[in-house]
Amino acid sequence: MTTAARYLYLARHGEASDDESELSANGRRQATLLGERLRRTPLSAIHHGPLPRAAQTAQLIREQLDGVPLEPSESAGDYVPYLPTRQELPPDMADSTLERLAQFPPEEREPGPRLARAALARFTGPVDGDVPRHELVVTHNFLVAWLVRAALDAPKWRWIGLHHANAALTVIRYAPGRPASVLLYNDMGHLPAGLRWTGFPSELQV
Repeated sequence: MTTAARYLYLARHGEASDDESELSANGRRQATLLGERLRRTPLSAIHHGPLPRAAQTAQLIREQLDGVPLEPSESAGDYVPYLPTRQELPPDMADSTLERLAQFPPEEREPGPRLARAALARFTGPVDGDVPRHELVVTHNFLVAWLVRAALDAPKWRWIGLHHANAALTVIRYAPGRPASVLLYNDMGHLPAGLRWTGFPSELQV
């Protein structure tokens, strides 16, 4: 059986309202601008997590495109993808990292490893056939970090410390017989200055 390259486009949802129940006005504009950027991309599907901020972002992106189907996916949701042990972590950050992860509610921690494995199986690697496939996943910060970590074959705990701004774009290429290539990461070129870096730690903004 022949296989072809997969181009995986990853986007974090747009900026959310204070209670995270929907997108803010800025978030809606971010999503629309991302959709405009992707107009010439031959997307076959827009996958999105089940939470409203991801679903609304995906819908606004789709409104800028031509008939690309929306596909809800539990594995594109908001969860902790991997819980490291103390022995895996650098000693100078182990305590603070484990304390921070313990603060997430059980519904985000306990199913996370299972969903992360499902996301790797569903969204990564070359595709069957001889036609390249382009897919967008509208998701959350942690899953973008997890998939980038996997593409770089980094240790499982190393999703920690990778950050993604709202409506930024990451692209990973999975080609037959070749290692995965991260073509873009956290790219905000489609956003004006006032809409960049939302959702990103202030100390890491440039």
